[in-house]
Amino acid sequence: MKYLNELWGKDMLKSILTGVTAYISTSIDYLIVLMVIFGTIGNNRKWSVYLGDIFGTSILVGISLILTFFVGFVPQKWLLGMLGIIPILMGLKLLIIGESDDDEVEKGMKRHTNVVLSVALITVATCGADNIGIYVPIFVQSNWSQIIVIIITFFFMLSLFCYIGYLLGRVPKVAGILERFGKYITSVVYILIGMGILIESGSISHFI
Repeated sequence: MKYLNELWGKDMLKSILTGVTAYISTSIDYLIVLMVIFGTIGNNRKWSVYLGDIFGTSILVGISLILTFFVGFVPQKWLLGMLGIIPILMGLKLLIIGESDDDEVEKGMKRHTNVVLSVALITVATCGADNIGIYVPIFVQSNWSQIIVIIITFFFMLSLFCYIGYLLGRVPKVAGILERFGKYITSVVYILIGMGILIESGSISHFI
């Protein structure tokens, strides 16, 4: 029993760290998006932004879980681990090409009067490919208890990031730093996550 408790404790800690790392890597740039959103609405509607963020992220997590279910039919673990190539390619693409979400945010906020729906659509539009590309490889390498812990961690981090985005909207210098260096930090973390998946699943050792 003691061994099982220690094993569960290690798995939970690993799942929490995985959730924190994955969310931060996919949301550093999104902090700027949140700051733009908070800057375009009144202070009395900040909770609508939070609910919209939850709604949009829930859609992305749901899509990732559905894809994970179907990908899970692939029996060889090393084949599943090849999904780790996706975060690596995403990191390289972001590092070389970069991306800009500001125009998408402004268009989305102008297009819809419902703040919750607007933020949800913006979240899906600006984060969809990145989040799903990171979440699916992680979910595939985890059992269901670990996935639950990871998802709970995602929504805890979402709450934290939403609050930080609200606060940073009042500090323009911080926004400038994030806009300048955010893509480099995100790129490195994407690549490290991808390499970790390839190594842990045995994909690399399979070809060596």
